Amino acid sequence: MAAPTVKLNNGREIPVFGLGTWKSKPGEVTQAVKDAIDAGYRHIDCAHYYENEAEVGVAIRDKISSGVVKREDLFVTSKLWSTFLRPDLVEGSLRTSLKNLGLEYLDLYLIHWPCALKEGGAFLPKRPDHEVLSIFSDVDYVDTWKAMEDVAKKGLAKSIGVSNFSKRQLERILEIATIKPVNNQIECHPYLNQKKLIAFCKSKNIAVTAYSPLGSPDRPWAKPGDPILTEDPKIKQIAAKYKKSSAQVILRYLLQNGVIPIPKSVNKDRIKQNINIFDFDLSTEDVATMDTFDCNGRVCWFVEAVGHPHYPFNDEY
Repeated sequence: MAAPTVKLNNGREIPVFGLGTWKSKPGEVTQAVKDAIDAGYRHIDCAHYYENEAEVGVAIRDKISSGVVKREDLFVTSKLWSTFLRPDLVEGSLRTSLKNLGLEYLDLYLIHWPCALKEGGAFLPKRPDHEVLSIFSDVDYVDTWKAMEDVAKKGLAKSIGVSNFSKRQLERILEIATIKPVNNQIECHPYLNQKKLIAFCKSKNIAVTAYSPLGSPDRPWAKPGDPILTEDPKIKQIAAKYKKSSAQVILRYLLQNGVIPIPKSVNKDRIKQNINIFDFDLSTEDVATMDTFDCNGRVCWFVEAVGHPHYPFNDEY
């Protein structure tokens, strides 16, 4: 079954569940997106930075041309990478994503991170004096937002929003926006439940999408011994009670907290299992129990931008 939708602050609808494509390898992601659409997914989350949008586009166009879905049935998101935050680069970057995806418009376009990096070269332009840090750009995301509004007015993106923005950064955007962001996409899972930031976004009628909702166990920088969210005995215990997998219980928990999870998978059975979360509810007590698992367990730190004046994780939330 397809996931239900919720209304964004501009009146458009977004499915409350989607497929993430970060880290989905070339040669796997086309089939994963096809399997997801067949399983009822209508929300596909992409980004220029993931370098797999062309393969995602093959799957989308295949399912449209074979009559499984119409373009208007799908909700496709992409993101503006940090080396393209300079206002004159925004439209070109969006058009690159459209070309790669083979689409005429995006349903949602997000500023991927508030931190601008040096334009015109690598996605992560390395500082010669440092193994990790990138070369920063002095572009302010507030100026980027004006260019985002322009691409929305041109119809290239039906909705616009942000990703990895803190409360303070959202407030700066809201002060100058003539088109409000509809969405803030953030890392969110039981080890990082983001209650304060979610409450703030709700107060401003900004939807929240949860990336890495299962804690991204396949992140490239994971170390042996790092806790694995789906293996947590406390979550397994709750899952057993509902006769569901740990992943299903985690995704259901996020849904009941009012966020939109976008788990990534290239495994057909897991893709089908992940969306099969609309036939049960977690009790109020179990949600409250899972709320206590928060340990500020962030896994996506964007270490290449630490020290950037707009680095988002220096703020409380």
